[in-house]
Amino acid sequence: MNIQAFEYSAEGMNRVYENEKWLVGIKNWKPANDITSIDCLERHNETDELFVLIAGKCELVYANETSNGLHFEVVKMEPFKVYNIPATLWHNTITEKDTKLVLIEDSSTSLENTDIFKLSNQQIQQIRKCVNIE
Repeated sequence: MNIQAFEYSAEGMNRVYENEKWLVGIKNWKPANDITSIDCLERHNETDELFVLIAGKCELVYANETSNGLHFEVVKMEPFKVYNIPATLWHNTITEKDTKLVLIEDSSTSLENTDIFKLSNQQIQQIRKCVNIE
């Protein structure tokens, strides 16, 4: 038996380790996660998701549903802290080039139990305002 090591350096996310209970992925910057291109939020309906920033900059944008629609908030991630996204919370990552995150989630998380919400132009502007980009 040997110790295994995993890495990923291309754009976007790749599941680098997975077993029957959980998975670990590496998520790097990609154009869709840039503040100039963000157009959706997602939520995992059955499972939490954990993020750890290991390089670069990342803001976690999230939204709670209210009677007036979605209410957006942003958390500026700090390196090496663990951030939990609870199941059913709308969220996305806003990253810059050279950003690298580790994500950990239940191995059952998939598109079958995940919703994608397409943002309107007005909602994108609200998010940019939260991130101080206008």
